Amino acid sequence: MTPPESIEAPDVTYVAPGPAGPAPARTAGLEARPVRGHTSSDGPSPRAFDGRTPFPSIADYAFLSDCEANALIAPSGAVEWMCVPRPDSPSIFSAILDRGAGAFRIGPYGVRVPVARRYLPGTLILETTWQTGTGWLVVRDAMAMGPWHEVDTRSNTHRRTPTDDDAEHILVRTVKCVSGTVDLEVTCEPMPDYARGEAEWQYVSDGYSSVVARCGGVNPDLHLESSLRFGIEGRRAQARTRMTEGDTHFVAMSWGSLPAPTSWADAAEAMWRTEQYWRDWITQGKFPDHPWRSYLQRSALTLKGLTYSPTGALIAAATTSLPETPGGERNWDYRYAWIRDSTFALWGLYTLGLDREANDFFSFIHDVCRDNKELQIMYGVGGEETLEEFELGHLSGYEGAQPIRVGNAAYNQRQHDVWGAVLDSVYLHTRSREQLPESLWPILKRQVDEAAKHWHKPDRGIWEVRGEPQHFTSSKLMCWVAMDRGAKLARMYDEPDYAEQWQKLADEIHKDILTKGLDERGVFTQRYGAPALDASLLLVPLLRFLPPDDERVRATVLAIADELTDDGLVLRYRVDETDDGLSGEEGTFTICSFWLVSALVEIGELDRARALCERLLSYASPLNLYAEEIDPKTGRHLGNFPQAFTHLALINAVMHVIRAEEGAVDGYFGAPRT
Repeated sequence: MTPPESIEAPDVTYVAPGPAGPAPARTAGLEARPVRGHTSSDGPSPRAFDGRTPFPSIADYAFLSDCEANALIAPSGAVEWMCVPRPDSPSIFSAILDRGAGAFRIGPYGVRVPVARRYLPGTLILETTWQTGTGWLVVRDAMAMGPWHEVDTRSNTHRRTPTDDDAEHILVRTVKCVSGTVDLEVTCEPMPDYARGEAEWQYVSDGYSSVVARCGGVNPDLHLESSLRFGIEGRRAQARTRMTEGDTHFVAMSWGSLPAPTSWADAAEAMWRTEQYWRDWITQGKFPDHPWRSYLQRSALTLKGLTYSPTGALIAAATTSLPETPGGERNWDYRYAWIRDSTFALWGLYTLGLDREANDFFSFIHDVCRDNKELQIMYGVGGEETLEEFELGHLSGYEGAQPIRVGNAAYNQRQHDVWGAVLDSVYLHTRSREQLPESLWPILKRQVDEAAKHWHKPDRGIWEVRGEPQHFTSSKLMCWVAMDRGAKLARMYDEPDYAEQWQKLADEIHKDILTKGLDERGVFTQRYGAPALDASLLLVPLLRFLPPDDERVRATVLAIADELTDDGLVLRYRVDETDDGLSGEEGTFTICSFWLVSALVEIGELDRARALCERLLSYASPLNLYAEEIDPKTGRHLGNFPQAFTHLALINAVMHVIRAEEGAVDGYFGAPRT
């Protein structure tokens, strides 16, 4: 297939195994105008006849963030996914989902594959080194951070305590020719509203160095400032120049109220401030002196980048609809905050000494729990409750995978693990304080009451299946967590009557699980009355439902390790044993493999745990990032990227192994052994 006109043909295509995806389907009620230049949804999938694809591998993207918006940059130097002003806003660059849906590239003319890419150590600043036939070029990309700028008025978005630093809403891109001569090109082609709209370019002044793309109000206008001269060519703003050794240039794209840099010195200063911000932040953490320290730090930086700082929300991933199965339908929008992640996030952040981020995320959880409304499993980054799901039929999808979903219909599912997640989060938050704040008691009591009311009913479980509700064992487990942590907190709050009442119900749920949730081998099963295994049962020892030396715990962990794996990596469940309402296979879930590492440590299988952890770390992307899944046969990353849940599980697994090596395993989520 010939690459689309709107993004110039790369000199090298990316090899990605797997069958071609199905022809995309139109979505009723939505604008179905084909994006100019891409294969229409009635034509062939975006894959060449020789099996190659113009899409970069998911793992080859770099992640940038200013903690209010984020971007993914392909190896070619093109920003191929970016949503502003929030991570769940409509995208302005969407080439990751359709090669004709807009991108913003800086790089040498005629060369698309760089020599090297890295993050500057301790930062989210990307450095790309290019070699051409005539010279060498270094490009640095960052989403600028600067001093707090809401000085005379209060912010309309910030609910958390202001910090010394704030997002400047500027993407800064600097270029330096370090040897020889290089022809540089810049192409910026925004396509607002998930490529359903077109931007209108205008010059801002009498010269060529300042232009603005009017996005029609769906997205904010985009201002480009540069030391280069822009030409407007239809939907594109373009610049080109020949650089010789020592030459420098910059391009800055802004979408907020702050002015973009107007000189190389200003751009270099913005880059330096951003570098200092990230290094000052990572220095606040506590990281062990261990060969795996770099993975912990990169995971921490990624989690910080996936945080929406105005509210403290932590989004599950930066993207929507990157497929869990190549060419398949398991494509979801993960740009929202899941309550389930709260316990994992708080444990990981507190463990690494990043208390401020943990406290801010807990404050977000507190905000959404404060009203008397029924608790949802997920929310928008501003606490929005309605996340209606719809499909974008005009986009071809990553390697043809359809549908492209925006929103997530699971927001109104009933999932009974949510109360346990909240109660465990409250417990984690209050343990170090040795008292329960007065404002948390009504929230605690309400969530315990909800768990008590619903624990015996079926739900859709931790994996949000779209089949019929079932009596999932992990959901019962989390209801037990709600009652158990509620009883502990009630004692802390000096409410012995509630503590006794809730502990009694916790014991009842405990007995029910041990009666109905085990098979004849003494292995915990996915749901009552069925023999299927489920990786969520690795949480049994991690949440201290049973002590790790209990034979049922050991049997469960080893059964999952031996029977629910594909080439040694863990599946969530077998799709032929679970009614999840979908078709097709899925890859191994990396979070589940990291859970297995932690669980193996718990049952004393340290050598096996270390070996699996080393293998999982070897699957990290070239920039030490993780998507949701890994194909164990190829090492290919699948699903949304980068994935917060995976990085949280990595932190827990690595710390489990390190502490076990030091003889100091002290419990998952900081929970004491019982």
